[in-house]
Amino acid sequence: MSRVLGRIFIASLARRRLATALSLFAIALGVALGLAVQIIHAAALDEFGRGMRLLAGEADLQVAGSREGFDDALYGPLAMREEVADASPVVELEVRLPLHGRSLPLFGIDALRAAHVHPALMPQATEPGREGAALAWLQPDALFLSSAAQAELGVAVGDRLDVVAAARVVSLHVAGGVPGAGQGRALAVMDIAAAQQLFGRVGRITRIDLSLKEGLDVAAARDALAAGLPPGVEVLTPSAAEELAAGLSRAYRVNLTMLATIALVTGGFLVFSTQFLAVARRRQEFAFLRALGLDRGSLMRGLLVEGAVVGLAGGLLGIVLGHGIAVVAFAVAGGDLGAGYFSALSPALRFDPVASGAYLLLGVLAGLAGAWQPAREAWHMLPALALKSGDEAAMFRFRAHPRSASACLAGAAALCLLPSLGGVPVFGYLAVALILVGAVLVLPILVRGFARIASLLRRPLWRLANARLAAAPGQGVVAGAGVVASVALAVAMAIMVASFRDSVDRWLTAVLPADLYVSASPQGTSGFLDPAVLERITALPGVSRTMPLRFDSLRLDDRRLPVALIARPLDGGKLLPLVGLATPPAAGEMPAWVSEAMADLFAVATGDALVLPLGGKSVTFRVAGVWRDYARQQGAVAIELADYRAVTGDLVANDVGVLLAEGASFDTVAAAVRDIVGENTVRIASPGEIRARSLAIFDRTFLVTYAMEAVAVLIGLFGVSTSFAVLAIARRKEFGMLRHLGMTRREVGRLITLEGVLTAAAGTALGLAAGTAIAVVLIEVVNRQSFHWSMDLTLPIGGLLAFAVTVIALAGIAARVSGYQAMRGTAVMAVREDW
Repeated sequence: MSRVLGRIFIASLARRRLATALSLFAIALGVALGLAVQIIHAAALDEFGRGMRLLAGEADLQVAGSREGFDDALYGPLAMREEVADASPVVELEVRLPLHGRSLPLFGIDALRAAHVHPALMPQATEPGREGAALAWLQPDALFLSSAAQAELGVAVGDRLDVVAAARVVSLHVAGGVPGAGQGRALAVMDIAAAQQLFGRVGRITRIDLSLKEGLDVAAARDALAAGLPPGVEVLTPSAAEELAAGLSRAYRVNLTMLATIALVTGGFLVFSTQFLAVARRRQEFAFLRALGLDRGSLMRGLLVEGAVVGLAGGLLGIVLGHGIAVVAFAVAGGDLGAGYFSALSPALRFDPVASGAYLLLGVLAGLAGAWQPAREAWHMLPALALKSGDEAAMFRFRAHPRSASACLAGAAALCLLPSLGGVPVFGYLAVALILVGAVLVLPILVRGFARIASLLRRPLWRLANARLAAAPGQGVVAGAGVVASVALAVAMAIMVASFRDSVDRWLTAVLPADLYVSASPQGTSGFLDPAVLERITALPGVSRTMPLRFDSLRLDDRRLPVALIARPLDGGKLLPLVGLATPPAAGEMPAWVSEAMADLFAVATGDALVLPLGGKSVTFRVAGVWRDYARQQGAVAIELADYRAVTGDLVANDVGVLLAEGASFDTVAAAVRDIVGENTVRIASPGEIRARSLAIFDRTFLVTYAMEAVAVLIGLFGVSTSFAVLAIARRKEFGMLRHLGMTRREVGRLITLEGVLTAAAGTALGLAAGTAIAVVLIEVVNRQSFHWSMDLTLPIGGLLAFAVTVIALAGIAARVSGYQAMRGTAVMAVREDW
């Protein structure tokens, strides 16, 4: 294409400033959302990975067990293995700080061994003037805080810090820092023997970090070391452990990225609308250029360049906006966007040239995709006909494609039957795309239907609107395509979130049967309630009975994260939200109930045998049923507390549910419990408080989703506004003739508003139907394959109807405002050109 022709095509974008700006902004929003999600999670994953590498230090392998740890007698034989150069035992805890309302990671280490394996965790006594500072780390109450922990907690070296140990509060002395932890990792370190004694872990360790002798093959050494380990203890490479932990957030990241991509596709629809209408308006101009010798290929390339320029400008603006959104998100929602995966991290914003370049390319592709069909329409144009006024009406005679739409819906249904790829529901998202395409293909039929309904009112304006839409249904398709896409996305997400929230609410009711809950530690690691305390709580006046709960984690497979173990009174599974039929085990067999995630990840079903590593040995259970669990994405197994105690001999509890006697007061019993365990040692809450707190976390997690819904709808309204603005300008002669026939400016404005309302009504109705279908795919396919949990479909009918009415009303207003320019001139000026 020549430079002159290039200027001609690019200059047209400047003449259509409003349409170009809205198209550019729509693409920018899609790019910004997708890039922001990528930047935020990349920074969080990078910070998370650095933290994991910091804790692993120079270890080649990690021998890890459950959260409650394993027998430290295993340390000696492993340290003496010929493959091992250095071995360092670690007790890893999550310690509750009662006066600060939070918890803190604490690592008990043997400083003599840690110096060779993970020097970054080495404590350094920095308190001036204190005797024996060189051996301060051996003191039983000495605690060493990283600089980040000191800053976050507001404590300094020499201060004392209260922590919860078992069912009591212990004051520890801050004796120094952990220089190797850097500025971004809040953690504490103390002597391993002191940690074992203080937190009731005598004889137990959480992991052993191993450095191998030089020249050894890590994989071969791993297999050799794993051969003699007790059940539930695995040998992992630090990189594998990091990948497993980071993989927990992958589905959440992918889903948000896909939502941003859909927003970008919606922006592509807007480019299509504006470019198609621009081609219709400039049809005579293109015919003139063709008559002067411009070939079809150059014309098509020029229009594609216009779309690419819009996409490029939108992509560049989106990159800037994306980094701005990331800065705000870090401050408001954190590095995990409120989902809780990396809540303890404070990642820093970094420019990612690869991700920025990729999303810039996506912006350009969105502009090209939007301009493709209008460019093809111009390529097929016959110059002799196009030079005649009124020929552009032929462009709007779109035909419906019911067979193609049916094929899209059939393809979407078939894709829903396919499994995920690497845990990512690729085919589910392809099904969503096919549903959107099928909806747009049937839009002309719906536009005609709404126009016919309008004609039944027998009013002149309604009949004119009907005649226009019936003669040129493509107008409705061009203006309504963006509405269909944006409304479908918003409706689908609204239904999915409402279904999820309602299911979570009912799930919380099912798993919280007690009247009062006493929690010794939020993570179940640094605090617990011993049998004596449990007996005293049970004997309190006003207490009907108690339900102790014991939590742990079990390593069943070195390729997956540990599953959660929940031991509590279950009344044969009646106290669990079961999914499907339950099968009681045979006499003499111990029952276990697995969560949906565990059933999917480990391929176990009701009636199967399940081997669990408990108490250092393998114990066989029979799967009695599958239950719904929204708290543990990696999977969970629930067993009767009596069976757990019989197998392990462990009589302590992390939490206890208290059922009150009739007439007993919650506050009175709660005060009595505090008298037993002491102030600030436990958290006491009612089921209502726990439910409200959990739902608040849920709403914060989906805050980004709500924002994306709003952006999608905004883009759709941009499409209506832009489409009717260009249509109104293209139809100035038509409106001028109507005014010659006696219509006033106000009546012409009402006609434009009516056409906008009818078009938006058709698009909104179709969007509601398509959105409901997409919601079913999200619930039954995407969420099931991403997070391995099910939910019950809930339709927020009142909210959807209010949303639909609002969109239609706003679309009418947008059409009316956008058509204002068509009524500014006089009727004579509007029709002075030859028809």
